[in-house]
Amino acid sequence: MHVYAVRIYYEDTDHSGVVYHANYLKYFERAREHLLGPDELVRLLKDQGVGFVVYKASLTFRAGATFGDVVEIRTDPRLVSDYRVAFTQNAHRQSDGELLVEGELDLVCVDANKQLVKLPASVTGQL
Repeated sequence: MHVYAVRIYYEDTDHSGVVYHANYLKYFERAREHLLGPDELVRLLKDQGVGFVVYKASLTFRAGATFGDVVEIRTDPRLVSDYRVAFTQNAHRQSDGELLVEGELDLVCVDANKQLVKLPASVTGQL
């Protein structure tokens, strides 16, 4: 399991003071990027002309984070096929461990023409 911490700033919250729901998708994306290595996605695009797109996303919201919280994004990847990887990603408040958001995201690898391609060995080796 990979853990990535996100500090919640005022800009992350809505008028009620809780994190705006769509921001969790950004936090999950950052956590996946750090799982692979901060420069790996850019390198894959430059060197191999491939990138990742979200194929499917499902989120269940249990509770809300608020300004000042630190949220841990816990990521578990699993290889589904030569072309698709699934990520279980959950957001927990660091101070008390409360589960805030449960996520299941499937990503596929595509080339510059947005055609499906096999996952690079450098990625599957890290999963």
